[in-house]
Amino acid sequence: MAKGKLIGIAIALVLCCAACRLVGVTVTYNMTGGSLDPAIKTFSVDYFPNKAPLVMPTLSDTFTEKLTEYIRQKTGLTQLTDNNGDIRFEGQIVEYSQRPMDITSTEVATSNRLTIGIRVKYTNMIDDTFDFSSTFSSYVDYSTDVDFNSVEESLIEEILDDILEDIYNKAIVNW
Repeated sequence: MAKGKLIGIAIALVLCCAACRLVGVTVTYNMTGGSLDPAIKTFSVDYFPNKAPLVMPTLSDTFTEKLTEYIRQKTGLTQLTDNNGDIRFEGQIVEYSQRPMDITSTEVATSNRLTIGIRVKYTNMIDDTFDFSSTFSSYVDYSTDVDFNSVEESLIEEILDDILEDIYNKAIVNW
């Protein structure tokens, strides 16, 4: 009896797959869980200028390079440098700030928070229903006992990794 049900389920799956092929349903899935229209072959990333009130001089270069590398590695698409890709990323850094956190009763902060915010405009030239313009933000708290200059680079890396994942999920995974 159980063997018959398994065979029935297997036949139903095969028929569904065959029906999808007959009507031309095609979506490309990559190994990271994202899906792209098979017509999308290229991407481009514009330079992200730093328009935040507090400017970290190398942040624009760092973010632009990290986003380019992230999309290249995760999708396998070919990069175009003239903002003419099938999918396009552009925007600007809008926040780079530090503020005290966890204020004690003696009005002394026990930690600080570094926050980075990046406005991203995503354009899908194949299907504009996926276009968006959003601000992605992330932060990391760090102890006031550490010298900020000695941990700044690693904090930025951690924050940018979070932001890149969020951008990828919205643009490619469609979350």
